[in-house]
Amino acid sequence: MTDFIVRIAEAADQPIVERLWHLFRHDMSAYDGQLPLPDATFRADRLRAAFTEPGWAAYLFTQEDRPAGFAFVRNLDGPGPTVLNSFFLVHAARRRGHGLAAARDVLARHPGDWEVAFQDANLAAVAFWPRVAAACADEAGWHIEHRPAPGKPELPQDAWICFTVPAR
Repeated sequence: MTDFIVRIAEAADQPIVERLWHLFRHDMSAYDGQLPLPDATFRADRLRAAFTEPGWAAYLFTQEDRPAGFAFVRNLDGPGPTVLNSFFLVHAARRRGHGLAAARDVLARHPGDWEVAFQDANLAAVAFWPRVAAACADEAGWHIEHRPAPGKPELPQDAWICFTVPAR
């Protein structure tokens, strides 16, 4: 892997992550049917929370000093599992092992119970997240459960993969 770096996103990185956020939300619109807002942006409440709210962390992925993706983590202060709230790689960085490396890096920074939601219609996520869980989970393994999308009864249930990351 060529110079692929995972790091905490600083306040100065927020405009970069915001641009990546719109690419992510565009990709996700294939599964949730959400159109952009009238100004052609997408809702950004999770983006803002990742940079401002306690218990959240934003990570920026770069490849050769160029932005390649991000991850948002929430519920770092508990109780309950830590949630990988959003995870995104630009298309040019996919299928090269960067996603697995980035997910492993972020998860290892916060040992303990984890949950990651994805949609069954997103076949790439259906293949990816079990690979991540198998690579990161403790001996108890992992499981998937389905839960209603909060506040969106018209959408199919979300798949939630649940596992525990051991301390190093």
